[in-house]
Amino acid sequence: MRIVTRPDFDGIVCAVLLREAENIDRDILWTEPNEIQKGQVNIFKDDIMANLPWSPDCGLWFDHHISNKPIQDFQGAFEIAPSAAGVIYKYYKERKKINSNFDELVLNTDIIDAADLNIDQVRYPENYPYILLSMTIRNQEYKDIPYWNKLIDLLMKTDIDHIIADPEVKKRCYNVIKENTAFERHLSTHTKIINKISITDFRPLDIVPEGNRFLIYSLFPETIASVKLRFGSSKHQSGRQNVQLSIGHSIFKKQCNVNIGNLLARYGGGGHAGAGGCTLDAETADKTIEEILEIMFQNKKEI
Repeated sequence: MRIVTRPDFDGIVCAVLLREAENIDRDILWTEPNEIQKGQVNIFKDDIMANLPWSPDCGLWFDHHISNKPIQDFQGAFEIAPSAAGVIYKYYKERKKINSNFDELVLNTDIIDAADLNIDQVRYPENYPYILLSMTIRNQEYKDIPYWNKLIDLLMKTDIDHIIADPEVKKRCYNVIKENTAFERHLSTHTKIINKISITDFRPLDIVPEGNRFLIYSLFPETIASVKLRFGSSKHQSGRQNVQLSIGHSIFKKQCNVNIGNLLARYGGGGHAGAGGCTLDAETADKTIEEILEIMFQNKKEI
């Protein structure tokens, strides 16, 4: 059996739980939702997919994104829940194939993936080890696969204090703290506020800054949602880079009515009601961004 998941903290914890509950005998396949949606990944009947859109070729599927809500029969579990890891944990505990040793890990995964954070946790993640650890997980063209696999091993075997003390993890955590300081400056420089929406455009930058994705809400507390734009690593056949767009509800000022996952599903993306992303074709990106922003500005609830 093989685990197919995405490289974020929820995906890593999904892999921890699946390795605990199932007989996994093949390396994890790390992929992104848009790669599944575009049919770029070969999925097999003994694959267990987690935290990704459903594929009819898999054996088991677990997810929690509203944009992936199933209309077909499948094996596994789906629930609109704080994390996919929580869905998996519930499924296997009911079947007595996993014990309660992961309660703390799953609880923190729920908090992180649902962005159920307070201002102190956003401003000072170094004081919250699970949050800080989650920030060390980035997908940079899959260069960090050995690190993701290492985290799975560590999370299965030891507690969070020992994980944070691991030399490689400790170094990455230190870099995250430094990056967050620089990221705050970049956000202030490249963000404008329109109709209570923060719009951060990193497309003019050659190197896209990394940092705490929730920091924007503490810097601009009057906003109800954020939109971030950057060029992606893959290129269109014209030679122009595709545009990566991500949107989120403010985690502090909860007045945004737009279902982000459903909105971005119209454009080949998806996500949760409160956050999501999509990849836009370079040649039509500006027009699409205008359409999406107009919907965000109207801030209407779905009927």
